[in-house]
Parts: sequence; structure tokens; C-alpha cells
Amino acid sequence: MTLDHLALLSRFQDDFLAAIPAADADARIPACGDWTVRELVEHIADVHHWAAGNARGVKGAALGDGPFDLAPHYAAQAAELREALSGLDPEAECRVLAHPAPLGPGPVRFWHRRQTHETLVHLHDLLAASAGTATAGLVGAAPEVWADTVDEVVTVLQPRQVGLGRMEPLRFPVVLVATDLAGAPTWVLGAPGERTDEVAPDVVVAGTAEGLALTLWRRLTPDEAGLTVTGDRGDLEAALAQPIVP
Repeated sequence: MTLDHLALLSRFQDDFLAAIPAADADARIPACGDWTVRELVEHIADVHHWAAGNARGVKGAALGDGPFDLAPHYAAQAAELREALSGLDPEAECRVLAHPAPLGPGPVRFWHRRQTHETLVHLHDLLAASAGTATAGLVGAAPEVWADTVDEVVTVLQPRQVGLGRMEPLRFPVVLVATDLAGAPTWVLGAPGERTDEVAPDVVVAGTAEGLALTLWRRLTPDEAGLTVTGDRGDLEAALAQPIVP
């Protein structure tokens, strides 16, 4: 699966920026506790700024405490990130998410992917706030993009959470199947280095790549995402109760 992450990042940033004026800054983000639209926008602006600094290898100046004029504030940090990533060699070494230390050496292209999915998930959050509910289909992203979101959780984020001591390894692996892609790609949450035909999972979860991704990010329940759960549902619930994403 080959994706142009920089092009996707730019598109999702533009969509996020366009959605800010229609959102009530005090509205809560569905499935995110007491988090408000203002906190969401300021968070992702700060993350873009932080990621740009890690890609450049130079810590950026603090953005301040706000409150900010949300749309211009986000636009400035989104532009900073795009300019940083487009101006650097994707294979150049920089600081990336790692474990057992939170940051370690890695290629700039890591941030192409990480910020694409950061923006995609938070675009879903922003649109859910305006809609008043979190549902699938709010963001017009292709199944291949959502599948890449799933892959990042399984191969990068959840293993890092274990490596940082933020969660214990999952007792039982969970097999995930994306039914809306050719070949129905599969992943093993909790055992990312193993092939699905080499494990005997207690639970298999199947559905759209978007449904799988939003469930892993705890934006939707398996039922809300329309997923089919075969086997011990308790093992799935135990996995989702863990902090498998930051």
C-alpha cells in the first residue's frame, strides 16, 4: 500500500481549517470526555508545531497560552508543518516517536505518516462535534487511508505504549480484518510481528477499515462501527480498555 502522506496531510489540514468556523468553540467532542472544540484545535496546532520542530531537529518556540483566534492559529501551525516536511529530505534523520525513550532517531518521513493520521482522527473529532455525534462517514477518506491508520496503531503506537510502560502487553491478541479492501488485509493487535495464520486468537474483529480505525482510537464502539466480533468479546473489550494509543 503506497500513499502520498504529504498530499493527504495537506488535504486533511485544509478540511480541518474549513470546518473550524462552523464549530462552536465550547462544544464537546463526542467520545472524548470533556474535551472542547477549542481544546481540540489548540491541541492539534500545538502538535503540528511540535512535530515540525522534531522533524527539523530544533525545538520550536512556545506558542503561548492563548486563548487564540482558532482558525488563523491553526492555519499558521499547519503551514509551518507542511513547509518543514516538504523542505526536508524524507530520509534525513530527525527525532521520532520511540521507546523506551519517548523520542529517538528516525527518518523525517515518519512525521509524514504520523501527522496525516493525527489530522485525520482529529478532523473526525471536529466534524463529530459539529454533527453532535460520532459516526462513520464524517470524513471522506478512502479505505486504504483508514487501513494505514489501523496499521500505524498495530505496528507503531500500541507497541510504543507497551515499551513506554503505559500499558501491559495484551494477554490475548486480537485479529482485525478490513472487509472493504481487496484481499481483506489483516492485522494482529498485540502481536504485530506475527502472521495471522500463525496465531490462534480468541477474538476476530471484521468490518470496514474506517470502523476498525475509529474503534482502535476509541471514537466508536465496535457496535457503532458496525464491526462483526467473532469469539471472546471480553478479550476485545479488555484490549480496548487499555491505552493502546497515546
